[in-house]
Amino acid sequence: MSKIFETPLYPYTRSADQDAATPVRHPVVVVGAGPVGLAAAMEMATQGIRVVVLDDNDRVSFGSRAICFAKRPLEILDRLGCGREMVEKGVSWNRGRVFFDEREVYNFDLLPEQGHQFPAFINLQQYYFEQFAVDRVRQMQAEGAPIELRGENKVDSVTDRGDHVALRVNTPEGPYELEADWLVACDGAGSPIRAMMGLDFVGRVFEDNFLIADVVMKADFPTERWFWFDPPFNRGQSALLHKQPDDVWRIDLQLGWDIDKEEEKKPENVVPRLQQMLGDDVEFELEWISIYTFQCRRMEKFRHNRVIFAGDAAHQVSPFGARGANSGLQDTDNLGWKLGLVIEGKAPAALLDSYDVERIHGADENILNSTRSTDFITPKSDMSRLLRDAVLDLSEHYEFARPLVNSGRLSVPCTYDGSPLNGPDGLVGPDRTRPGSPCPDAPVGNGYLLPRLGGRFTLMTIDAEAPATFEEAGLSVDHVALSADDDPTGALRERYLGDHGRAVYLIRPDQHVAARAETFEEDTFRAALRRAIGKE
Repeated sequence: MSKIFETPLYPYTRSADQDAATPVRHPVVVVGAGPVGLAAAMEMATQGIRVVVLDDNDRVSFGSRAICFAKRPLEILDRLGCGREMVEKGVSWNRGRVFFDEREVYNFDLLPEQGHQFPAFINLQQYYFEQFAVDRVRQMQAEGAPIELRGENKVDSVTDRGDHVALRVNTPEGPYELEADWLVACDGAGSPIRAMMGLDFVGRVFEDNFLIADVVMKADFPTERWFWFDPPFNRGQSALLHKQPDDVWRIDLQLGWDIDKEEEKKPENVVPRLQQMLGDDVEFELEWISIYTFQCRRMEKFRHNRVIFAGDAAHQVSPFGARGANSGLQDTDNLGWKLGLVIEGKAPAALLDSYDVERIHGADENILNSTRSTDFITPKSDMSRLLRDAVLDLSEHYEFARPLVNSGRLSVPCTYDGSPLNGPDGLVGPDRTRPGSPCPDAPVGNGYLLPRLGGRFTLMTIDAEAPATFEEAGLSVDHVALSADDDPTGALRERYLGDHGRAVYLIRPDQHVAARAETFEEDTFRAALRRAIGKE
């Protein structure tokens, strides 16, 4: 396993920019080759926009780090060309169980309905994600896509010049200057770009510590998420168990606040804790050890003129709920098409302000849910612990108490209620597909809906008439004509029609609903398209 960390995946090579007489300007420069940065770069390249990725490393991240990838990000990655590889390698799961002491008190199914191409979640080590994404970048390069990945290129300074960003980049062969029309900072929670610009987070740091241990072992635990409150092997605290590929298991153990982190990370202290949990007869090897402290924080703004922050560089949440990488991938999905339209001159730069509006809404939603989870997992008073334990006891026998159990509300895609880009809702149909909502998948013909929608503005009709194509504000809108009979399972009707016999949807390139109606009214949908690109 160690070879994957030791081998450079994108080794340093000298670029032509380093020999240029004056700084070369690129339309987009992405800083950070983690999951979010690579997704941002792939999104730009799929639109034919030249993008350069700079990273101070030259290989995949050490340790599992992020492991839980939700259905919506997998759908996004499938559109970018590497989602299926992740699912094939990952461990798919829908079910979770919650224990109090040694008793199972609650279980749940994250995807009880049928008719989805992807599972609710997969568990996959971050280093595999990065490997698949870099492989996809290499494939795109071979196909002629304008994307470049530069390892051991560390950004030392950032200066916003008003109409572009000036960068100083250090390499093993010395520094060079570079310019970008737009800089996308995906350089992680400790973001050097954020620090260089004198920006910071606002929010909470929780007074607790958790041990992460990835262990290699043969075990017959089912492919589920198991969470314990006050287990006998970690009294007064909590624990979490997840299965990953290659017989690797993720174990989280709550440690409390007043600890010596360096001592707790030593293998001679970690191994006895794990033996107490797994049993002395279980053989295992340590692959990765880390200790983290919860933080639920974000930047006040994600866009700072020509510099735009995404992922952990823009916001941080506790890992319970798997909201970090998943929300970062939704950041890039939201940003990519907007930035592309601005660069192509088809939308005003003010459209990028809606990235702030929509993704800050998403970050606040994630922070709220993560904060509630953390408060439930780590009660701060005897009274709150008493209340929590009573909820856990009741949930074993009474259904009403089970929704109150919060072992980490798991990541779901954000609905952009109140977005300035939302058009009219003339359907009053299913609430889950109101304007601002992400499109749920459904079987269509021999395949699924979301691949049919692609990554462009689309007019989707279901048993309704509409023009084969129409153009507005310089944009050509694709038309996907469907019938409810295309899906004999009834999922398409249930998710998009409700009690109506027909419907027309305007779908954004990130597959969020822009507007909907029962019939196609040309003026209404032209106005909705202008609104969706910031021209009304």
